[in-house]
Amino acid sequence: MATLTIQTISESGINNVSYASAAGGGDVVDNNGNVFLHIKNGSGGELTVTITAQVTSVDNGLYGELTKANASIAIAGSGEAFIGPFTPAAYNNSHAQIAITYSGVTSLTIAALQLG
Repeated sequence: MATLTIQTISESGINNVSYASAAGGGDVVDNNGNVFLHIKNGSGGELTVTITAQVTSVDNGLYGELTKANASIAIAGSGEAFIGPFTPAAYNNSHAQIAITYSGVTSLTIAALQLG
């Protein structure tokens, strides 16, 4: 498991985004609610990326019991996708990070980005 480094996109843009290889045991990244992920699948098959919800249900006085599912996205072979941002109250673990898991990691790279 690796901790991904967040790269900031400013008003003047960003050049040379760095991508890390997805770790077999999953990855984590700090989350302030403004983080999103760009994932590239260089393999020939579909892979799924999942961000685990840490708080899966709350009791809301107006709506009753509400359930929050994991966030996940299927990425076709040779495809890429964006996912996020992630609400900290639902997705952050005790270290203020989101936990990312993968259905496979062969030729899968990921970058953590945020708007500046």
